[in-house]
Amino acid sequence: MAKIDEVDLKIIRELQEDARKSLKEIAEKVGVAEGTVYNRINKLKSLGIIEKFIPVLNYPMLGYDITAIIGISAEGGQIVEIEKEIAKEKNVTAVYDVTGDFDILVVAKFESRKKLDEFVKRLLNMKSVKKTYTMLVLNVVKESHAIEL
Repeated sequence: MAKIDEVDLKIIRELQEDARKSLKEIAEKVGVAEGTVYNRINKLKSLGIIEKFIPVLNYPMLGYDITAIIGISAEGGQIVEIEKEIAKEKNVTAVYDVTGDFDILVVAKFESRKKLDEFVKRLLNMKSVKKTYTMLVLNVVKESHAIEL
């Protein structure tokens, strides 16, 4: 595990709240110099702890009203290749290699049932995919890429 301290964690918390905060704002909240915040953020990036800064989007407002969670059963030797192929799909927000009833879990967002149907059929046509199980999200209670540190 990378060597980080409480100052790094405080900076990360501030960035999780709003990654567009200025270095000055973060420095004031954390209680360190602006240069320290700059250097710490660069350190966190070089360590791979911070991978990128992205906006949190309201997908329904962009027309993506359907979120599907799809379990996939596949032949063991092909799972990694299948996961890589699925990860290239534009609607896919997450691909997980999992234990349990399925080998792969996929989270994806769609503009319509027709687009979802086409996606599932593409999955089923992939070599080594044995079956899929699709669940539709009815209500989002919590959706976040951040955990409290």
